[in-house]
Amino acid sequence: MGRTEAHADNVASVALSPSAAARSSIAASWRRSMVSYGLDPANEHRLQQLDGSSFRQHKMQAGAFRHTAKAELDRLFQLTGSAGCGIFMTDHTGIVIDHRCKSSDEDAFHIIGLGPGAICNEETEGTNGMGTCLVEQRPVIVHQNEHFYTRSTAFTCIGVPIFGAQGEMLGVLDISSARAGQTRSANLLLADAVMQSARRIEAAYFRSCHPGTRIIVAETEYCEGSALLAVNGDDLVVGATRAARLAFNLGTDGPFDARPAADLLDQNGDALDMSAVQKSVILRALARTSGNISAAARQLGIGRTTLYRRMKHLRIQK
Repeated sequence: MGRTEAHADNVASVALSPSAAARSSIAASWRRSMVSYGLDPANEHRLQQLDGSSFRQHKMQAGAFRHTAKAELDRLFQLTGSAGCGIFMTDHTGIVIDHRCKSSDEDAFHIIGLGPGAICNEETEGTNGMGTCLVEQRPVIVHQNEHFYTRSTAFTCIGVPIFGAQGEMLGVLDISSARAGQTRSANLLLADAVMQSARRIEAAYFRSCHPGTRIIVAETEYCEGSALLAVNGDDLVVGATRAARLAFNLGTDGPFDARPAADLLDQNGDALDMSAVQKSVILRALARTSGNISAAARQLGIGRTTLYRRMKHLRIQK
């Protein structure tokens, strides 16, 4: 039995097993690929490609995302390119919209058609780092024989999701290698580098989508991402990254009603009382005016005597 037939038989055996999918995320992906999408693991065709017009449209639609990610893609490639790794980034549909690769490694990826315009979603390509990451919306490592198609089993692919300013899936940052000596230990180190890069892209994109707001880094127990909150001039939270949404129960994606920042960030879980709010407002006004009572009163829209009286009541020392 040849290599292609042996791999295809193994995939089919696992994919059609009634219990394997419950024990392994790779087996679950193989089952989706074979049963839900009707793919054949023995098919050795190259990756499907978009035509030029469709590819340009996808790049245009992801223009702001690509622009934000450019510097981080360059940095990650400088860090890992000499190890034979290619950097690939997809949009939310699984189309490769940007990549970095050394010319000496380009042929290995070109043989299977992995490059700009390649369609890497799981419905088309089966189990792979980018497509499976899109489905599961979490970091994924697909190591060599874990790929659905035999022609991809020489590769190791590590995909990490990138979420947008409203918690939506923007795309996947992937690092792939065809080096035969790639070990699972090395995969974990590379996965950490990719996750850090993905989070930096995510944070930069979030900031660009919320100009004129204060960006607060919240302390949360959710570790897969940067928990950033965008706070407007009225101290209302008007934006949150995916990690912050999960941490503060703001929904995974889409718009949400503005919330007082104090309510979300109060570590005791209780909204601040009115006295604490008033004290905070007065202290900020005093700080902005370098302690000038008259200027602070004008900024607050109250009289100087009224401000003195409130300061005394709240025990604020001048």
